[in-house]
Amino acid sequence: MMQIETMFERLDTVEKRYEEINQLMARDDTIADLEKLQELAQEQASIREMVMKYQAFKTVTKSIDETNAMQEDGMDTEMADMVQEELNELETRKEKLLNDLKIALKPKDPADEKDAIVEIRAGAGGEEAALFAGDLFNIYSRYALERGWRVETMSMHETGIGGYKEIIFEIKGKGAFSRLKYEKGVHRVQRVPVTESGGRIHTSTATVAVLPEADEIDVKIDMDDLRIDTYRASGAGGQHVNKTSSAIRITHEPTGMVVTCQDERSQHKNKAKALAVLRARLYDQERVKQFDEVTENRRSQVGSGDRSEKIRTYNIPQSRVTDHRIGLTVHNLKEVFEGKIDELIDTLVAADEPVEE
Repeated sequence: MMQIETMFERLDTVEKRYEEINQLMARDDTIADLEKLQELAQEQASIREMVMKYQAFKTVTKSIDETNAMQEDGMDTEMADMVQEELNELETRKEKLLNDLKIALKPKDPADEKDAIVEIRAGAGGEEAALFAGDLFNIYSRYALERGWRVETMSMHETGIGGYKEIIFEIKGKGAFSRLKYEKGVHRVQRVPVTESGGRIHTSTATVAVLPEADEIDVKIDMDDLRIDTYRASGAGGQHVNKTSSAIRITHEPTGMVVTCQDERSQHKNKAKALAVLRARLYDQERVKQFDEVTENRRSQVGSGDRSEKIRTYNIPQSRVTDHRIGLTVHNLKEVFEGKIDELIDTLVAADEPVEE
């Protein structure tokens, strides 16, 4: 856990650098050097939010000290109650800012700023599991919309009643992976299925994988290592949706990874999407390997993030969502299904602090 003294020393250093950048950007020689000006602007933008929160933290701390001093001067009961209410609000804000600053100072995952490729697959529970996979897709789609991100479907295998055996999609937006990476694992839903006449609660599961989008700089794929097959695309229930062989199946022979894509009518577009998914999987595989080597003797409070790890339960009858990694339970299931999952993710981000075994 970061020592508070060290934390504030680092924040002071960042704030001084921010002020220094402001001064440098105002100089005539910097303005004349476009490349240097852009470099400084990028550095400034990367620390601006942290500096603003640190300055807000100092302002709130000063207000708390002044309010405490008022209490010591003595006042009537009504005024004392008002001052205490203000003090409570200031303390709450201070705690929130302190938590935000701790998160801001954590070492950054190099992939955090990348777009995210999300793969959802129905697990145990048959058609109900497929419907739940559709619910999860809707949650992440709505969450992306709320944050101004774009969703692009890359591959899907629908069922006849509106669910998905599998759906793969990309969420494009700055920092998408940094937020969604905590969704990786097994999600479980407990509810009475529409088809259940006896009113019994069933448990179904779906697996979520979240990969950082990778480009050719991140992963070099030797085309000689690929076996590319084409076939006719078909829709839910087996009906053909395309009379030409536009669907693509790519097998990466060194790893045995297989990626298929049939959503586009263009074979070229399907191939491009399949390669993007393959590249992301290879990149994620290498990241996991490096992470395991670096953190061999450490663990994270939020767990391994393994795809087989049960991470969350959605209990429909009780309107309850429980994240098992951190023991957090919220009773706003309706809002969660509308994509309002920031409370869950914020708590996971705050808890994602490596601790010694």
